[in-house]
Amino acid sequence: MHEPLVVEFEVRAAPSHAFEVWTRRCATWWPAGHTVSGDPAQIVFEAQPGGRIFERAGDGGEHEWGTVIDWEPPARLRYRWHLFFDASEATEVEVTFSAAGEHTRVRLEQRGWEQLGQEGLSRRTRTGAAWTALTVDFARACGQRVA
Repeated sequence: MHEPLVVEFEVRAAPSHAFEVWTRRCATWWPAGHTVSGDPAQIVFEAQPGGRIFERAGDGGEHEWGTVIDWEPPARLRYRWHLFFDASEATEVEVTFSAAGEHTRVRLEQRGWEQLGQEGLSRRTRTGAAWTALTVDFARACGQRVA
C-alpha cells in the first residue's frame, strides 16, 4: 500500500474564508500553467456531493478535473481528482480547514496511489511537490501563510 500524501500548513484567515478561497476563488491562486487549457476563465467546484470540478476556458470549453464526494463548509471537502489524467486514474483528495487561534490549519490528504501500480509512487512524489508549491499561492490569496 502506498502512503497517503499529506500537506499541512496554516493561513491567516478564518476557516470559512479559507474554504471559500479554495472552492470559490480557486482561479485566484491556481496557476494557469497547471490547467488543461492554460487559459482558465473560471475554476468551478459545484457545491454538492456529485458536483463537478472543472475549468472553463476563455473560449468557453470545459475540462473536467474531478467530482465532489463530500461538501461540508467550512470544515471539510473531499473529492475524486484526475486533473491531467483519465477519470479511471482518479485519486481522492480530502481538505480540512480547522481553527487554530486567529488562523486556519489546512490539511490536505491525497490517497489512492496504490491503484496506479508502480506509477503511483512517482506520481505521488511529483504531486507532493506541486501541492507544496501551490500552498504559497493559496496562502497569499487567503491573506498570508503562517507556518
